[in-house]
Amino acid sequence: MISLSLVEVSKSSLDGEDDHVFLFFTEKAVEERRYNIEVSRIARVCKSDLGGRRVLVDQWTSFLKARLDCPFGDAGSHTLVQDVFLVHNQSNWKDSIFYATFTSNSKSSGCSKTAVCAYKLSDIRQVFGDELLIQSSNEFLDPSTENQPSPYPGSCINNEMRAQGVNTSLLVPDKTLQFVRDNHLMKGVVTPITGKPLLVQTEKRFSKIVIDQVTSLDGRQHQVMFIGTDSGWLQKAVSFDGEDSRIIEELQLFETPQPVNSLKLSLKTGRLYGCSNKEAFQINVRDCSRYTSCDDCLLARDPYCGWDQIRGQCASVVGTSNGSMIQSLDDGDIRICPTSDMKPAIVHLSLGAAQFLPCSPKTNLPVSWSFSNSIRFPGPQHTVLSQGLIIRPSFSDAGLYTCETRETVKGKVHRKTVIQYTVQIQDNNSTVMNLKVAVITLAAYSGLVTLLQCSFCLIRHKKAKRQNN
Repeated sequence: MISLSLVEVSKSSLDGEDDHVFLFFTEKAVEERRYNIEVSRIARVCKSDLGGRRVLVDQWTSFLKARLDCPFGDAGSHTLVQDVFLVHNQSNWKDSIFYATFTSNSKSSGCSKTAVCAYKLSDIRQVFGDELLIQSSNEFLDPSTENQPSPYPGSCINNEMRAQGVNTSLLVPDKTLQFVRDNHLMKGVVTPITGKPLLVQTEKRFSKIVIDQVTSLDGRQHQVMFIGTDSGWLQKAVSFDGEDSRIIEELQLFETPQPVNSLKLSLKTGRLYGCSNKEAFQINVRDCSRYTSCDDCLLARDPYCGWDQIRGQCASVVGTSNGSMIQSLDDGDIRICPTSDMKPAIVHLSLGAAQFLPCSPKTNLPVSWSFSNSIRFPGPQHTVLSQGLIIRPSFSDAGLYTCETRETVKGKVHRKTVIQYTVQIQDNNSTVMNLKVAVITLAAYSGLVTLLQCSFCLIRHKKAKRQNN
């Protein structure tokens, strides 16, 4: 048995029941006929468990375990729990949620998969309040084949037991302890919320996980997941209602690949601390400076970040009362961003000569080009590159060219203009010809003017000669 995580759950129960401690681990599935199958488990013990007086001396008297399911990967493949984080619900402890990372190796494709599943504490309590499987030789039988003793095996001390004189585990009847010693596997299986993982990825292995609860500008709470991998990467993900979880950011923590062995989050400072066997790191999880425009800030749908319309920058919304900040976490609607005063650049292109119109967005989003509000696809006269557009223009290609980024969020396409060009086409051959005509015309005009001047001078000379005679 490999113990991975131990989590204490403190509660305020009406029946005075002691607090629980949950353990998450993997082990060989004794209930399977194929004993080499490894499965994930969740176990529960009572915090005040002191062991038994004659039976289970110095051992847990309240130890119960159940199968922990996180369905992903190929049919028949088993998923193994790696790490667990508990998000406490302050208003109702039964609504607290465990987030856990899992790995799986696909037997058919050999492809490594990893996932995050979430479990509500009330669902877990229901499984542990159900029936126990009864072990007989190498078989697990239906619990109805044998009457279970009272108090219920594995129960924590509560007001009812105290009224019967059972104030500690040392006073639990031997019959109950003998039963739970031999039978501590629950019949039910703990399944995740919605019955499926929150996040699944391939060719990665999630290791550690921590969760931060972020309150957005509209007062709603969002769970942001920080997930370490066995190759030294950190993934930041968030799940919105009705959507699969999405990766907001991915960071490489170490220069050389190495597992993330520890993650700790300081809610006071907003710093995430972690380490491998050789290196340590800290990250400000509330840093929004990487979003350099309002469009980028809103399209990221990062619960930490909002656009400050007064300061003109993306900033953290945590603890802010700034009424000038805007967010759009539901669909990343950039139409609420302040309008920009972008003016098209005027460029003069030569007819038939290949020339380059640059476009370099600050994000990694794909770009597209449009001409006079219609999409311009690659063709004989237009070649779209990652950094711009090559154009071999004809006279019909004069007009407004727009380079923009596009991102689809919940089926809605969001566009952001990167740069615009007003293209004017000129024919160099025609210009030269027109220049020659102009020169000839000017020469002819100059000759005519000279001839008229000479004729005028001759007339004046003859007139002066007659006057002298």
